[in-house]
Amino acid sequence: MIFSPKKAGMTIIKKTNITKRQALKIKMAEVLYDDIKMLPAEMQDILLDDLITAFQNRVKVINEAKLNLQCFVEVGVTVQQ
Repeated sequence: MIFSPKKAGMTIIKKTNITKRQALKIKMAEVLYDDIKMLPAEMQDILLDDLITAFQNRVKVINEAKLNLQCFVEVGVTVQQ
């Protein structure tokens, strides 16, 4: 087996992302505890995963839109609001 630093780096990034996701899940569970405590544990887990995924997707879309808008500004295009 050949060692690939690039592949090893991706493994570290994936582990870091998983750790960050778990930390976010714990924080969300603490904030939403009163609202989700009546749900079975499995449903709580599913709901929290869904909320985290939705949040991450929303942030990704906003960052991409911000990048696209920045490209227009650098080129000098006027964007009507």
